[in-house]
Amino acid sequence: MLVQPTKINAWVKGCIIFLLISLPLWLSKHNPYTFLPDTVFTTITGQKVALKDLHGKPAIITFWATTCPSCVKEIPHLIELHEKFHPQGIEIIAIAMNYDPPNRVVNMTQERKLPYHVVLDITGNYAKAFGHVWATPTTLLINGNGDVSKRILGPFNLKDVESRIEHLLQVKTAFFRSIKKNTG
Repeated sequence: MLVQPTKINAWVKGCIIFLLISLPLWLSKHNPYTFLPDTVFTTITGQKVALKDLHGKPAIITFWATTCPSCVKEIPHLIELHEKFHPQGIEIIAIAMNYDPPNRVVNMTQERKLPYHVVLDITGNYAKAFGHVWATPTTLLINGNGDVSKRILGPFNLKDVESRIEHLLQVKTAFFRSIKKNTG
């Protein structure tokens, strides 16, 4: 009995579609985060930002590209998050992917007056270190202990991220109150 080519083609197409959908989801759930607390970012303005200096403070790390429509759409949300939470200690670090031309990143940063840290990942090492980031936008919420509390692949929901940040800030405040209470 011979199998008809159209049935094989449909089966192969189905397998390819399944792999294309499931592989990124599996990678986003099972990829270890190998970044080290001594990771130091150099921003496009030359400022050094060390993860260890953020210890005790939640942070947002977002991987983006100037050619990514969803990333550009998120910029006003990131500015809003920065304005709302930076006074409470939240740092935002936007890491431009290695394929993004540096002059485009600098121009967009200046044109849109981005108030948060912008970093170029020229070698792709940051993308590797933070779980082999390959899609943009990818946003990581880092808790006060330096652990990834949430990884968001694709555009984020502003209200959800605000809620998560507020929770991280409450945890941070409660932690420092307990230290103060136990030492004072």
